[in-house]
Amino acid sequence: MDIKIDELLDKVAGHVKTLASTDTVLGDEFKIGEFTCRPVIRVGTGFGSGSGSGDDPRSKAKGSGGGAGAGIGVQPLGFLTARGGEISFIPVDKKTALSTLFEKVPDLVEKMAEMKNRQKEKEEK
Repeated sequence: MDIKIDELLDKVAGHVKTLASTDTVLGDEFKIGEFTCRPVIRVGTGFGSGSGSGDDPRSKAKGSGGGAGAGIGVQPLGFLTARGGEISFIPVDKKTALSTLFEKVPDLVEKMAEMKNRQKEKEEK
């Protein structure tokens, strides 16, 4: 069996190219009210391949083999938004005041409960 590594690499590269197209990096456009939004995504790709053949002089066996693989990583970065003639970028990982507030709510509730318990203990004494 002859392994045609060039054909194998071309096939793998073709699949990677299809998966990592411009439509993947800039997602499909959608509307929210007056805003037109388009997601922006970071796409990382990689692939590798190898082949080999050999003879075993003791058993007079011959062998060959090959393989290829590819990987893709996708990370959302944010959204391009347009409203009228104004275009802006809203990053996904940037903390907003509202998200920071929501993260602190459990601690705030716990501290309020502790204060209430202390006040209740003082009143009972």
